[in-house]
Parts: sequence; structure tokens; C-alpha cells
Amino acid sequence: MNTTKYSRQRETIKEYLANTKDHPSADMVYAHLRKTIPNISLGTVYRNLNLLVSQGEAVKLSFGNGPDRFDGNITPHYHFVCTECGYIDDLEISEDDVARINDIASENFDGKILGHYAYFYGKCGSCK
Repeated sequence: MNTTKYSRQRETIKEYLANTKDHPSADMVYAHLRKTIPNISLGTVYRNLNLLVSQGEAVKLSFGNGPDRFDGNITPHYHFVCTECGYIDDLEISEDDVARINDIASENFDGKILGHYAYFYGKCGSCK
């Protein structure tokens, strides 16, 4: 069994992601961590973020333009992305509605849908 060695840097990254709603990029995580771990490298931040994602302890959000963003909330949920300012927010949608979307998608599909990701785009309250 392959176990991952404890890392103070990784635990600090994980704690930061769990306690922020900002959906930070790796650069944003790096800038935040430099305040408490001044000698941390950007490469260390990238490696640990990718490890957390591969272990299911964080989610990588890729929107096609701009840097990937990271979320410490690993429960199934949706995101809103402002096309004007890039603001990202969690959307509150019930588990029943999420299941209904899977059911609708399954109606004309000869397979088994296990889940999905969806991003909602538009203008946030500040930009509209």
C-alpha cells in the first residue's frame, strides 16, 4: 500500500482551501502561504495541489481561459463564473435537482451516468 508522507505544506494548503470560498488559483495559494511559510516554492504548491486533487481532497476547476482554480469543498456542487470579472461562487442546488439532471441526461443515453460537472456563466451582481 502506497502511503503519502505527512507534509506541513500540504496540510497548510488543504486547510487554506477548506477555509476559503475564493476558489483560488495556484498563484493565489502561493501568495497566501508565503505569509506563514516564506520559503515555500511555487512548484511545491503546484505539486501539492495536484496531489490533493488526485487523492480526492480538493477539486480542480478549469474554465478554459485563465488559470485553473481549486476548491476545498469536495461535495458535489455547481459553480457560477462571472464572464466580466472572473468571480466564482458556489451555487446552492438541492441534491434532488442534481439527481434529476442525471435522470434527464440518462433518458436518451444507452449507458449509466454516474455524475456530472456543470459551470454556469453570466454576470455577477456587481457586474450586471
